Amino acid sequence: MVSLRNIIVTMKVTPKPEEIRFDPVTKTVDRSKATNEINPADKNALELALQLKEKYGGRVIILSMGPPFWDQFIKMGIAMGADDAVLISDRALGGSDAFVTSKVLAAAIRKIGDYSLVITGEESEDGSTGQVPPGIAEWLGIPVVTYVSQVIDVTEDSIIVKRTIKGGYEIVKVRMPAVISVELGVNTPRFPDFERLQWAQSQFKTTVWGIKDLGLTEDEVGFKGSLTAVTELKELRPRERLRQFIEGSPEEIARELIKRLGLKQLTS
Repeated sequence: MVSLRNIIVTMKVTPKPEEIRFDPVTKTVDRSKATNEINPADKNALELALQLKEKYGGRVIILSMGPPFWDQFIKMGIAMGADDAVLISDRALGGSDAFVTSKVLAAAIRKIGDYSLVITGEESEDGSTGQVPPGIAEWLGIPVVTYVSQVIDVTEDSIIVKRTIKGGYEIVKVRMPAVISVELGVNTPRFPDFERLQWAQSQFKTTVWGIKDLGLTEDEVGFKGSLTAVTELKELRPRERLRQFIEGSPEEIARELIKRLGLKQLTS
């Protein structure tokens, strides 16, 4: 009988897209006035992990990298059914790009250990690069399958998945441990259990690690360790539309419309 070990789910807290603002000085996302939520694709990733646990066993562990207030969102994931959670929180991580983020998450995954799968959302709402899942796999030296829409089967050492490609799909078999990134909307995430949420908020303790716990230095993370940087921000404003009203009888309206559009009037 197939039995999975740890299933690690990466989770990010993102500001709602319509409320995202950028700091023109630091050229980073300004979260201070935005409503935060669990990145929607990451909720799909968590739901898939919980479904796999119900069928194949294992422990679901949430892994997140962010400020301390993210803990309240992590506990929502615990209330959904996750078994444990790790939050990597360190001021030195501010300004980290996808390269550094994947490096830090991979270091944490190594520290957690004994995992069969790392499941992520396809991308985050605020960054939308889709680079972190392949980056994690590269740092860990394990396979990755992106844009997964369905898990077809799990064997003792492999997982068979369906992934979306342009114009169709592929069926891929990959050896575990592996990283899979899940498409947004592939399932309906379950609601948190109310009693479990109360327990999580009052008794559950998220494990918190800093960069020293992962064997990393300040020169490897944050702005210093990042390979990319935002050098310019431009706000794109929608084009203003001209709106005019024409009054009169149907014949008068038609003649005026033809005139304004510069069309030739047809005579019968």
